[in-house]
Amino acid sequence: MTINSIFERYGRDVTLNGPDNWSSETYGAFIQPLRYKNKMYLNGVNTVIGFNSEGHYLYLGPPEHDLTRLDKSYQIRTSDKKYTIDRAEKVYLKNEVVYVWAIIREIVEVD
Repeated sequence: MTINSIFERYGRDVTLNGPDNWSSETYGAFIQPLRYKNKMYLNGVNTVIGFNSEGHYLYLGPPEHDLTRLDKSYQIRTSDKKYTIDRAEKVYLKNEVVYVWAIIREIVEVD
C-alpha cells in the first residue's frame, strides 16, 4: 500500500480553491486539530467577545497537491469547513517528496 492510497482510502475529501473560482479535483488528506501541546507557539487573538484560538489544524496530503507553492489567496475546503494555509513544507524520503504537511487555520465567517 502506497502513501497516496492511504490518503485516498482513509483521508477526508478535500479540494483546493483559488482565485477566479479555480478548484482542484477532490482528493484525500488528513486534517487533525492541533492539541494545546502542539500549538504552544501559536498565538491566539483577543477579540471583543473573548479569546479566539484561531482553530489551527495539521494537514497531511499527497505531494501532487503542493501547498508550498500557494499564496494566501488559496483555501482548503472540506464538506463543512474552509481553511487557510499558514505554513507548508515538503517531507522527503531520500530525494523523493512523499507527502506535504501544513499548519492550516479554520476560516470562521461572520454573518
